Amino acid sequence: MASIARPAVFRQVCTAAPSKRVFSTRTTPLITSAFRTSKPLSRPTPSTIIRETLPKVASFHATASRPILPPPPQRIQGTANDPAPVPDPSAFHGAYHWTFERIMAAGLVPLTVAPFAAGSLNPITDGVLCAFILVHSHIGFQSCIIDYFPSKRTPKTRKGLMWLLNAATVLVGVGFYEFETNDVGLTEALKRIWHA
Repeated sequence: MASIARPAVFRQVCTAAPSKRVFSTRTTPLITSAFRTSKPLSRPTPSTIIRETLPKVASFHATASRPILPPPPQRIQGTANDPAPVPDPSAFHGAYHWTFERIMAAGLVPLTVAPFAAGSLNPITDGVLCAFILVHSHIGFQSCIIDYFPSKRTPKTRKGLMWLLNAATVLVGVGFYEFETNDVGLTEALKRIWHA
């Protein structure tokens, strides 16, 4: 797309504002200076006319490209003839894990709407909603860590982030429990904020 737009943009930039060279105090006209060449009867090429008559325009990309962050450390294990490692079968990973994530996400919809639509403030529904929000958030952040910090390239960073995520999940779980038992609860708090 950028390569298609550049000639049009260049044409607009060059023809939009008059150049200072047009209003200079030279005695020879600008057009005739563009036609002056070393050969007496040769015609100037269009690129020569453009180069000598139009103003100098800075290139669109004047700075060097620099990556935002350096790439993480890379290392190759084994050779090209080694087979791919097959992970041990686990019910928590794979299809069951994906199905569990989808059930949690789909279960949040009725749990979020039901307390507000029915008007009942049931502490059990509130507790289940808090648990679903907590597990759904934990699984989402865990997927981000797994995707962006592979264990082969950054094992210490990934392990530290997993511990940090687990600690944050426990802390938020305790906070939800305290809010549900010693305060008004999540649904009532949201209703009060909405009507404030």
